[in-house]
Amino acid sequence: MTVHEAHLPTRTDSWGAHQPTTVAHYQLVAEAEPDSLCRVLNLLAMQYLIPLRLDVGRQDDLLHIELRVDGLSWHRADVIGNKMRNLICVLSVELRNPATLGVAANG
Repeated sequence: MTVHEAHLPTRTDSWGAHQPTTVAHYQLVAEAEPDSLCRVLNLLAMQYLIPLRLDVGRQDDLLHIELRVDGLSWHRADVIGNKMRNLICVLSVELRNPATLGVAANG
């Protein structure tokens, strides 16, 4: 357990409490605005989640964001993906589970 994990409360997944957890891989395209990345990361922070990996690149007026988050049931990962899609600055979200390639949700 890391120092950060010891001090963070956990938020149980009421929909998938008995579901196996996975690593969710999100690929997003968002407008290159100063607050776009903060808005996306805030959705994870509100669930007490810290990404395993975060890669961001800007190309012209767009941000290409890749996030990997562990410890999620597939349902919870999908709910978070839908919340990302609802952000006004996000143009598209693709959710993949690296363990089961071929499972995708496009927005």
